[in-house]
Amino acid sequence: MDAVEKIVVLDNEVQAELVDLALTKLGIPHLMQSYYDSAYDGLFQGVRGWGHVEAPPSYRDEILNLVAELKKQPPPTPDESQSGETVGPP
Repeated sequence: MDAVEKIVVLDNEVQAELVDLALTKLGIPHLMQSYYDSAYDGLFQGVRGWGHVEAPPSYRDEILNLVAELKKQPPPTPDESQSGETVGPP
C-alpha cells in the first residue's frame, strides 16, 4: 500500500464496522486505527471518537463522501425477529 494518512475520525464501533465493510467492498485500501487503550479501559474513545481511517491521500474525497452518507442514514432499528414483535398481518 502507498503512503497513508489520517482521513477521518469515526464516532463509534458500529460506524467503524460499516465504513470498514464498505471500503473493503469498494476495494479501497485502508487501515482502521482504534483509539482503545486497555490501560485506560477505552476512556479516550468517549472523548476522541472510536478511532480513525488511514488511507492513501488519493482516496480522501471518496472516503469522506462515504462517511458523510453513512451519517445521513437513520440508525438501524432492532430486527423484529429478535424482539419477538411481529409487524403487519399475522
